[in-house]
Amino acid sequence: MAECGRIARDSAEICWAIAGFMNRSSRFIPSLVSSCVEICEACANECEKHDAEHCRKCAEACRRAAEEFRKISEVAAART
Repeated sequence: MAECGRIARDSAEICWAIAGFMNRSSRFIPSLVSSCVEICEACANECEKHDAEHCRKCAEACRRAAEEFRKISEVAAART
């Protein structure tokens, strides 16, 4: 379960960082969001391996986040 915690932290940190890039309307959002989607999906996949309630909730949140970041990527790409 240690890997689960590491990936969850990676996911939270990249999501937080992207919020700053979005706040600045950075031109790098599309490429950064692509990495964020990958990390969120990896986190969801890892969390789904465990029966703990907090892992189930984390996996659901990461799936939702990945979907929203895909939308953000599309919008940001259209603006560049």
